[in-house]
Amino acid sequence: MAGTGQKLRRQEQLQALLQENPFVTDEELADSLGVSIQTIRLDRLNLGIPELRERVRQVAEGVTAQLKSLSGAELVGELLDVELGHQAISLLAITSEMVFAKTKLARGHHLFAQANSLAVAVIDANVALTGTAQVKFRRPVKLGERVVAKAVVVGGKGTRFNVSVSSSVNGEEVMCGEFVIFAKGLEEDM
Repeated sequence: MAGTGQKLRRQEQLQALLQENPFVTDEELADSLGVSIQTIRLDRLNLGIPELRERVRQVAEGVTAQLKSLSGAELVGELLDVELGHQAISLLAITSEMVFAKTKLARGHHLFAQANSLAVAVIDANVALTGTAQVKFRRPVKLGERVVAKAVVVGGKGTRFNVSVSSSVNGEEVMCGEFVIFAKGLEEDM
């Protein structure tokens, strides 16, 4: 019976960790709880908790519908949160298609595309286009890492908006950028 009590405590800890951060991987959970990845997967199954990809998809579906300037399919990464005109957050998992074959490091244009599309998405307008962008890469991103980008509207006047984007992996900034986004309403363009 001692095993059952340990299992229940572990499952409670698992649920608490996922409540705090629904985007943590099975590997990270296993490390945190000191158990095997298989044990985490069995616990998730017993608790009815979907795998990471499904958890991200569920969150993304809920917030993507709020976008005005582009569709969810046009956004690079999964949209996790958006407050139009103020801030937005997305997650990009670096896959083998996004890295250089020799080094397994992410190609910069994928990180830029995530940041740029998020800067456009955060604008509360039917049409939003990038005017200028200035980015700095802080460190290489590796295959398998998950990049969280946060866009914040930091100013603007009229149809011109300044958006700051910071991209990080496990809290470490890997890229930052300043974007000037121009917005228009569709009715003005017709």
